[in-house]
Amino acid sequence: MILHGYWRSGTSYRTRIALNLKGLSYEQAGVDLRTGAQKSEAYLSMNPQGLVPALETDGAVLTQSPAILEWLEEAHPEPPLLPTDAVARSQVRAMAALVACDIHPLNNLRVLKALRETFGADQDAVDAWAGRWIIAGFEALEALIARHGEGWCFGDAPTLADCCLIPQVYSARRFSTPLDAFPRILAIAEKAAAHPAFEAAHPDRQPDADPS
Repeated sequence: MILHGYWRSGTSYRTRIALNLKGLSYEQAGVDLRTGAQKSEAYLSMNPQGLVPALETDGAVLTQSPAILEWLEEAHPEPPLLPTDAVARSQVRAMAALVACDIHPLNNLRVLKALRETFGADQDAVDAWAGRWIIAGFEALEALIARHGEGWCFGDAPTLADCCLIPQVYSARRFSTPLDAFPRILAIAEKAAAHPAFEAAHPDRQPDADPS
């Protein structure tokens, strides 16, 4: 498998976490979003949407991280990232979607670029914009973790919800979003920091990492 992604991309990050939790080996091909590599002819021929990640596997190209995570669960069911009960599975998917659909899209690179270039937002305004949606989503997620979590977002083992949460915590810290109001989320983030699958997926540990 070859994972085409960007080291700091939240969608690439969550995909790396899931691949690591499944114990799968994969190569990485960096796609530098800052230079527009995602819009190159070569990349668009593989992924016409021009977004990351894209996962090459068995002659197919999979795109959109939620679809990739669902494929991983179906093709490599052990260890499971979804519960066995149908209602519980829906609840985990909802928690994952809260991040992947309602928080992350509003603070990804292309949206922030539009805020800067089209609306003249400075960094303080960008941080405030990102924080607005992160805090709103985390307020709901904190309540759901209180209801369902037993050390992780749902139950006592990592799920798809945790794969989505941890990159969003990383993003929140990049945008200086205060997180003291979310002790359960912070506890999961601390636990993930000591978990090998999450640790290996961290942006700073990727081959294309460039904190400059």
